[in-house]
Amino acid sequence: MEKIKLGFAPTRRSIFSAPDAVKYRNLTAEKLNELGIKFVDITDINIEGLLYNDEDMEKIAEKFMTEKVDGLMLPHCNFGTEFVCARLAKKLNVPVLLWGPLDERPDSNGVRLRDTQCGLFATGKVLRRFKVPFTYLTNCRLDDPVFERGVRDFIAVCNVVKTFNNIRILQISTRPFEFWSTMCNEGELLEKFNIQLSPIPMTELVEEVKSVRGNKAELCQMIAYIEKNMIVKIKDDAVESVAALAIALQNLISRYGCSAGAIQCWNALQDEIGIMPCAANSILNEQGIPIVCETDIHGAVTALIAEAAAMNEKRGFFADWTIRHPDIENGELLQHCGPWPISVAKEKPMLTYPLAFDYPGSLTAEAKHGELTICRFDGDNGEYSLLLGNAKGVDGPKGMGTYLWIETDNIKRLEAKIVEGPYIHHCVGIHKNVVPVLYEACKYIGIRPDLYDPIEEEVKAYLRGE
Repeated sequence: MEKIKLGFAPTRRSIFSAPDAVKYRNLTAEKLNELGIKFVDITDINIEGLLYNDEDMEKIAEKFMTEKVDGLMLPHCNFGTEFVCARLAKKLNVPVLLWGPLDERPDSNGVRLRDTQCGLFATGKVLRRFKVPFTYLTNCRLDDPVFERGVRDFIAVCNVVKTFNNIRILQISTRPFEFWSTMCNEGELLEKFNIQLSPIPMTELVEEVKSVRGNKAELCQMIAYIEKNMIVKIKDDAVESVAALAIALQNLISRYGCSAGAIQCWNALQDEIGIMPCAANSILNEQGIPIVCETDIHGAVTALIAEAAAMNEKRGFFADWTIRHPDIENGELLQHCGPWPISVAKEKPMLTYPLAFDYPGSLTAEAKHGELTICRFDGDNGEYSLLLGNAKGVDGPKGMGTYLWIETDNIKRLEAKIVEGPYIHHCVGIHKNVVPVLYEACKYIGIRPDLYDPIEEEVKAYLRGE
């Protein structure tokens, strides 16, 4: 994925020190460069490289739109000019980061050069008047750890928003007949969120698998990958089918310009090619192309934004909420037939048969333990939300398929959330705490964050730098 790019528009107000504003503009740009943050500067717009009037604002907006910035950073290098900041943000319609460096002690005569905090108060109010959502990074020094943390979290928020606004999902066949829970409103997803589906019949996938079998070099390369990364417990012809299916999925994802897929994984596919698609799905999931089960479109959306929140540096895993832990009061089993990415596994996964089917082609492996975010994008009756919260991996009985026993703060509370909806038995887990990033991203993508534990004040405190 291309690196997230910020529009860097530091601002000042004429009645405060312009030289001091330029000083902090330069210091902030140096710090962003030091952190490896990609940004578009405005030093070609005026000699100061600062935003403070309408004429320059129009030029800055045009430049940022041409450069296709993913977010806007508004460092208040003295008080700042709140109305041009708001006008620029409104034009760009991207996530906005509002921040200013902490003010110094007044000099011996009581003179203050910047009054940055006061300007932040003004700009926050005017952004609200313009109905521009924004992220506030607390008034702090450039070298404070909270500055780097806040900027990096904002970059991740921009990544979620960029991903969410550009979703196209390959829908392979209809949902399984029994799965009324995974139905979705295609028209509404397009109208509300510009989420696009590219539906194809199962026969098109089957024909692509047949076509792939003719490319022996590509097929052998994929088989070698499977044999290197999996403990193979199925026959050679089934391994070849897994390899062919994985390549076919890659081809179709590319052909239709999609970033994820949702497949009717049973039973029509087994009648055609004789395998489960789980291991092939796992291969694409490892590549950062989520392929989810049972044609769960909302699940594919969830997988995309979970990985985006982790800056695509971690792989998510698509799971069922299944049964309570037999020994741990707030424990639960996350499991699926075997589609989880290889890098999620605690040990080398076995390529074998799934729990509930007589066809080969699924993985068995316990996932790594550790800190987790669990989430689910879903909706019904015209309203959408994002269920999210934390959990940790724990020991439990041996399972089949890809699985992980987890512990939450209160499984009964979480269980009620899922049953009462709008959620279902599917979720996505990822080995990183991205709850604050996803929570903040919700304000930009127009859905309601729904925390399954009462941690909203903790999340807000983290986001404001506490």
